[in-house]
Amino acid sequence: MNASDIMTKTVISGRPDTTVEEAAELMSQHRISAIPIVDDKNVLVGIVSEGDFMRRVEGATDKTRSWWLSLFSESQTNARSFVQERGQHLKDIMTTQVTTVIPDTPVGQIARLLEKKHIKRVPVVEDGKLIGIVSRANLLQALAAQPITHIRSGADEDEKRDIILGALAHVPGLNPVHLNVVVTENRVDVWGIVNSNDEEDAAKVALEAIDGLGEVSVHLGRIPNYAWGI
Repeated sequence: MNASDIMTKTVISGRPDTTVEEAAELMSQHRISAIPIVDDKNVLVGIVSEGDFMRRVEGATDKTRSWWLSLFSESQTNARSFVQERGQHLKDIMTTQVTTVIPDTPVGQIARLLEKKHIKRVPVVEDGKLIGIVSRANLLQALAAQPITHIRSGADEDEKRDIILGALAHVPGLNPVHLNVVVTENRVDVWGIVNSNDEEDAAKVALEAIDGLGEVSVHLGRIPNYAWGI
C-alpha cells in the first residue's frame, strides 16, 4: 500500500498572497491543522501549520526590547522573526523546506517519516506539483482497513501453503527460504528461523490476517550470534 492509495486527493491549499486571516478562517472552517501553499501552476512552495499561527500569538505578547540590547543580536534573524510574527500573507510565515513524498512511497515509510520528523501530515507531490496529502488520520484509516485473506472452501494443502508463504513474504526482514510450512487438513505448522522477537510477532500477525487456516502453530527459533562469528 502506497501514498496514492490512502492520500486525501481534494486538498485545501493556499497561495503565497493569501492573507493570514483568510488562511486561519479556511483552516477553522475545514477543521484542518495545516495547509500547503502552491503557486499558479500548483507547484508546492511551502506549508503553513497551526504552529506557525501559535508563534505569531507568542510573538505578539513579547515585550519590546531596549534599543541597545538589539545591538548585540543578529539583525537578520530579528528581521526574519519580525516578518513571521507580523506579516500579513502566507508567503511571510510559511515553511519553505517542506518534507514531501511521492505517490509510490510505501505507507510504512510514511509512518516512519512522520515519527522521525515529528510532523502530522506530509504532502504528496508528482513532478513538484501537489496531488494529495497524507495525514496521521489517513494512516489510521489504512491500518483499520487492512484486508483479510480468505482461503476458498475446498482449497488443497498446496494452495494453502502458497497463500501462507505469500503472506509471510511481506514481513520485513523475514526470509521465506528459512521457513518450512506444513499444512495437514485443518492445521498449519510454521517452522524456521528469524532474527528477532519482532520478526516472530510480525509473522504471527501476517498469519492472523488469513481466514480459514484452522489451528496454527508457529515454531521460530533464533540463530545464536556465535554462529555468525560475532
